[in-house]
Amino acid sequence: MPDASSRRTATALVLGLVDTVPHGRRRLALSVLLAALASGASVALMGVAAWLLSRAAEHPPVLYLEAAAVGVRFFGIGRGVFRYAERLVGHDLALRMESALRLHAYDRLSRTTLLGRRRGDLLVRLVADVSAIQDVVVRVAIPFAAASLVMLGTSLILTIFSPAAAAVLLGTAVLAGWVLPWLSQVASRTADAATVPERGRLAAVADELAHAATDIVMAGVQPAQLARFDAIDARLRGAERRAALSRGVATAGQLVAAGIAVTASLLIGGQAVAAGRLLARDLAVLVLTPLALHEVFASFTQSAQVLTRARAALTRVREVLDAPPVGRGDQPLDGERSASGVLAVRDLTAGWPGAEPVVRNLSLRVGPGERLALVGPSGIGKTTVAATVMGLIPAVSGEITAPGGIAYLAQDAHIFATSVAENLRIGRRDATDEQVVDALARAGLDLEPGRVVGEQGATLSGGEARRVALARVLVGLETGYRAVILDEPTEHLDHDTAATLMADLWRALGDEPVPVLVITHDPEVMAQCTAVETLGPPAP
Repeated sequence: MPDASSRRTATALVLGLVDTVPHGRRRLALSVLLAALASGASVALMGVAAWLLSRAAEHPPVLYLEAAAVGVRFFGIGRGVFRYAERLVGHDLALRMESALRLHAYDRLSRTTLLGRRRGDLLVRLVADVSAIQDVVVRVAIPFAAASLVMLGTSLILTIFSPAAAAVLLGTAVLAGWVLPWLSQVASRTADAATVPERGRLAAVADELAHAATDIVMAGVQPAQLARFDAIDARLRGAERRAALSRGVATAGQLVAAGIAVTASLLIGGQAVAAGRLLARDLAVLVLTPLALHEVFASFTQSAQVLTRARAALTRVREVLDAPPVGRGDQPLDGERSASGVLAVRDLTAGWPGAEPVVRNLSLRVGPGERLALVGPSGIGKTTVAATVMGLIPAVSGEITAPGGIAYLAQDAHIFATSVAENLRIGRRDATDEQVVDALARAGLDLEPGRVVGEQGATLSGGEARRVALARVLVGLETGYRAVILDEPTEHLDHDTAATLMADLWRALGDEPVPVLVITHDPEVMAQCTAVETLGPPAP
């Protein structure tokens, strides 16, 4: 449930983003003014049209009606023009704020590996949750502020006709525009706040099921996994149902408030006409104007609930922005750590943040041109050592000596749904076409650089995907990388393909006197290394 702290967090974030937009506060004020003019024009159109029809029924000279007729045309056209202008200015401000927030989030993520964050949930935070800033601006801040101005202005104008009717209108407007939306928000706060993280969990599970679908089916555990997905979906549907019930009751209350305003205006105005205090033709203005005013509040109940969800979403985004950095990513290429070309660790204790260390007191050294095989059972911590050496996660203790840049062939190197050339340029963004072709040739891959591969390399074979990842490493070596880490380079490949790949890999690295750390289970790969380091379970 969002508390006062989360509300303050969301408010501070929104105000800070307004200030990041050039003339942000002016844009916001202009949006509110235009929205107020649009809503005010709708109310005025009803009032002027009601007076025009009522006066026309008295058959006065036509000149008496021309001013009102012009007013009807003006307000009829004006409400569309003002609403269009408000949409342009308001959405421009909201989109600028969303862009600033998303860039800020990307900037924060670029400084940390954020290891351990579930990918589906993180995706929801960076896409859907960031977009909540639009809801705050377009569906909450601007409409409520504009409606308040229109509410007060309409009540003041109706005071000219009947102070009592104006007071009733103001009371019902406050009830329908503020009190009932607030009560609906309070009633559904828990449900609305729950929908945001539930959507994140649903996305995370969907991502896991999509990526592991083949393994799940082969293991025969799809009923259990689908049941887990259905359970989250059921909780989400339940929360939506509770929020809808609250919204429906509040909307019914708004209709009742509008009915009270119209009925009270009719009773008060009718008595005033009978007593001679109000012209008969003005009664239509007094009775029909509340209908137009209450239409302004029609979406406020849902907007109030949207505010709860937006606060929860922005709080989740704030958690990403405020999360302490985990690691620093790949080491810079300026050689700040070691210019000797030696990769070494001494008494290293390493583990994932928030978990117990999986490697303790490890010492190893790989010199230029040497190949060290790091072996051990699955889960023993080999990839953890690689991540620690590269700076992806901080070491618990110990010393690390590494070159200024490390090329990494990951076990599950991602192949993006773009061209082969662009996949290679991840290793070196300024690589020329000639360098891309050369890297592909050195990796033993005969592919057109402009060929577009599917998502996760779906149009490539397993061997081709590994060679594309290898070519990415090779093209990056020319930028100044002074060490190479290979994580299970022959994983998921048949014997002949693996042997050919490793032969091509060693040949491509033959001209690069860099230390090579190889994580592997393959005995043939171990035999091709100059040394082998075996990891065992850490001592308690």
